[in-house]
Amino acid sequence: MYKVIGADQKEYGPVTAEQLRQWITEGRVSLQTQVLPEGATEWKALGDLPEFAAASPGAVPAMRAMPAPSSAGAELVRGPAIGLIVVAILGVLLQIISLIFNLAGASFLENSQMPKEAWANMFSGTIGVVSNIIGILVSGVILLGGLKMKKLESYGLAMTASIIAMIPCFSPCCLLGLPIGIWALVVLSKPEVKNAFH
Repeated sequence: MYKVIGADQKEYGPVTAEQLRQWITEGRVSLQTQVLPEGATEWKALGDLPEFAAASPGAVPAMRAMPAPSSAGAELVRGPAIGLIVVAILGVLLQIISLIFNLAGASFLENSQMPKEAWANMFSGTIGVVSNIIGILVSGVILLGGLKMKKLESYGLAMTASIIAMIPCFSPCCLLGLPIGIWALVVLSKPEVKNAFH
């Protein structure tokens, strides 16, 4: 087993000798690529190791970057991350519109068939404004979580944003937030995605 320093200067592995030979053939590594054999303490060029010295340098094309192990994770999180971002943006817009109506003294529920006094008073005025500000903050957490998830950063924040998006009447977009939050949680629980976060 070997650890490898890729062209991006990140450490990969452990990988088998067979895998390294395949990467040489594919041009993913060259004989100058730095490797650390299992049990060794010093990094060496791949070509300096006897088991790889016979590899034909003529068969090796120009060195390309190692495939990032997180590329599969990035592909998997792209969809749900964008979904969380959309939910958050819609939530912010709805809360801002509601806040404007509350500050102007109007309410979305004034024209409903429910008793106007109780429902209109409950969601307007100070309580409505505070509710809108909390909604904007919640949307901000979901937005930040979606952005971090897309970059494979802050696994905990991505999980938190996914859970908040699923909570009915707390999420900025109840109907849209529930399926996207579930989708994000399912993707985030996959081991390859969890390991891709840094």
